[in-house]
Amino acid sequence: MRLNRYVAHCGIAARRKCDEFIKDGLVKVNGKVIIEPGFRVKDSDKVSFKGKKIQPITNRVYVLMNKPKNVITTTNDEKGRKTVMDIVKSKVKERVYPVGRLDRNTTGLLLLTNDGDLAKKLSHPSYEVKKIYHVQLDKLVSLEHISQIRKGLKLDDGLAPVDKVSHLKGKEKNLVGIEIHIGRNRIVRRIFESLGYVVVKLDRVYYAGLTKKDLPRGWFRELSEKEIIMVKHFN
Repeated sequence: MRLNRYVAHCGIAARRKCDEFIKDGLVKVNGKVIIEPGFRVKDSDKVSFKGKKIQPITNRVYVLMNKPKNVITTTNDEKGRKTVMDIVKSKVKERVYPVGRLDRNTTGLLLLTNDGDLAKKLSHPSYEVKKIYHVQLDKLVSLEHISQIRKGLKLDDGLAPVDKVSHLKGKEKNLVGIEIHIGRNRIVRRIFESLGYVVVKLDRVYYAGLTKKDLPRGWFRELSEKEIIMVKHFN
């Protein structure tokens, strides 16, 4: 097994992050620092991370959280701010980590797991994971701007393709629903900011087939067996 995959299977982080850990010299094989993510690990090898022996996890955990505002999506924060791990640590004994990120002020669905393969799949652009956000803006959103967003706006880092966008049915015209599959940094906020709007609230209500049904803000639960199968084999 490749070293980056081995470390990910140990529940340390998603494979891309494990690549960074390996290149930073934090992983040893048989007492020797290995900085090549593609290094092949044998069954007899002893692997350590930051000086502690690690082994692949057999008990996979999948936790769905409705993230509240002012919480950091990371495993730890050097500034001492509250993280998503602080929310789950009292109930989830296994080492899990968030798949992807929601910025501090964004609320909604977040998946935490120790399944490195699934984390990689959900994070990779080629899988085009469907995400739906509800956005509250500082002013009414014009139909002209809705049309521009639907066609795809050109931002600093390229075109921002949108699958669907519309005013929320029966709501004020400063409330918009937007469906995307791209995962670029702060993409939803930047789409509206490019048109002169200020995002007051941003809430992810759908992620890879999962919804917030019966999951209040700040709560979390384990996925059902049916949901796990659905997420692993989503199209």
